[in-house]
Amino acid sequence: MEYIGIDIGGTAVKIGIIDENGTVLASGHYSVNFDRYETPILDTVVKSLGIFLSKYSVKSVNLKGIGVSATGQVDIHTGVVTGTAGHIKNWKKSKIKETLENRFNLPVAVMNDANCAALAEKWIGGAKEVSNAVILTIGTGIGGGILVNSEILTGSDGLAGEIGHFTIHCQGKPCTCGNTGCYEQYASVTALIHMVTEAVDKGLFPKSAFQDGPINGKTIFELLAAHNPLLESIFEEWLDYVAFGLVNLVHIFNPQLILIGGGISVQETLFIKPLRQKVHQQVMPAFGKGLSLKAAALGNEAGMIGAVYFYKKEFAKQTLR
Repeated sequence: MEYIGIDIGGTAVKIGIIDENGTVLASGHYSVNFDRYETPILDTVVKSLGIFLSKYSVKSVNLKGIGVSATGQVDIHTGVVTGTAGHIKNWKKSKIKETLENRFNLPVAVMNDANCAALAEKWIGGAKEVSNAVILTIGTGIGGGILVNSEILTGSDGLAGEIGHFTIHCQGKPCTCGNTGCYEQYASVTALIHMVTEAVDKGLFPKSAFQDGPINGKTIFELLAAHNPLLESIFEEWLDYVAFGLVNLVHIFNPQLILIGGGISVQETLFIKPLRQKVHQQVMPAFGKGLSLKAAALGNEAGMIGAVYFYKKEFAKQTLR
């Protein structure tokens, strides 16, 4: 028997057919923000899943169930989106579990996307050999999951692990979540882009260095590879923010492992290695013993895979009741 894994993000939904071992047998990718969310994301997901099943001639009767990884704060008991960071319209209060079960006549389990990615790494990825880990995804925002004694830390309703929204600057930048000084505002790739753009706007850094192209993560790392001194200084400040948040998490959770996900995690020399050094320099010695920091293993498929793993665990529990 096979499963459907769905990973709902702020720009796209990824859908895959996944087997018992976490192997992705087929997958598809569909936009969810094509009209700036005027069409509710959940409507797009239902339509896209129908298209996907038709394309691969998959019938519900041949599937065991659906695991869903979803952006935002998700109640794991009801499968309802209970909150967002404030930047996605028509998403809060979406009844993911109920809607998909009614439409496709299959059992559904839903969890936050960052927690699903963490579960995937525990199942078949970089965290499968450890019991305590912090998994951090750095991109447009920051997400993450905490593994404690081989279980994902969910809190009372599945909302735990909102790593991007703990405060690291009490009088800092306003965040879309309504708070100020959130980790995400200083340590995401978006924050790095803003820092570089601000330097350009102030005339501290020549826009011509980007050869009239966009200022984004890719072009920033291309210039870093060329050893641009001013850009290295900006990057060093940003890296300090990333490390500062991770040191706090290490002191709270005492993990054996930190995994870094997101497109930026492929930058071993320019990012992962210096970040590892900063974290080890700053944590209290006892916390640094045996602590590893490395790139996550599963890339863009982690959400779908972790959602299926969560489904398997949830329905195994129900069978035992």
